[in-house]
Amino acid sequence: MKIERIETERLYLRGFTKEDARFAIGIWNDPEMGEYLPDPAMEEIAPEYLKEIEELGENEECCYLISEAKESGQRIGTCSFIPDSDGLVYDIAYCVHKNYWRCGYATEMARGMIEYARRSGAKKITVAVNKENEASNAVVRKLGFRVVGERTYPKKGTQKLFSDYKYELML
Repeated sequence: MKIERIETERLYLRGFTKEDARFAIGIWNDPEMGEYLPDPAMEEIAPEYLKEIEELGENEECCYLISEAKESGQRIGTCSFIPDSDGLVYDIAYCVHKNYWRCGYATEMARGMIEYARRSGAKKITVAVNKENEASNAVVRKLGFRVVGERTYPKKGTQKLFSDYKYELML
């Protein structure tokens, strides 16, 4: 799913390109930055995995985005949303590179996706957040989301169990 860029106060959220793959992998597969993500960190990136990530911008169901600082063009993080088949519910996700933690970028990215969904006719936004991820739980609560469910599952390739809150925001 492709969109025109989303503009926030300090960021552009633009479509994911092949050139963004290594940046995204660098966040998602870092043991610290990817700690609360369902996939385990990889010591070595397989060529098939790199190719799969390079093609995310062409995904028809999920809109993968890169957030960039307006002033510098520096990549800040990744985010995505998946609208349901009616376009009434958008499920969002976001990750910020650790060099930009505690700067309000996660909130700004989420707010930008929420406003885009609202303008597109969505009625509800959902997001899953690991229960132990205090920063991300604070972000969604600040934006007005409320917990509507929980789930527990094994982190892929590990024995570690993860527990998420499922949040929703009615628009």
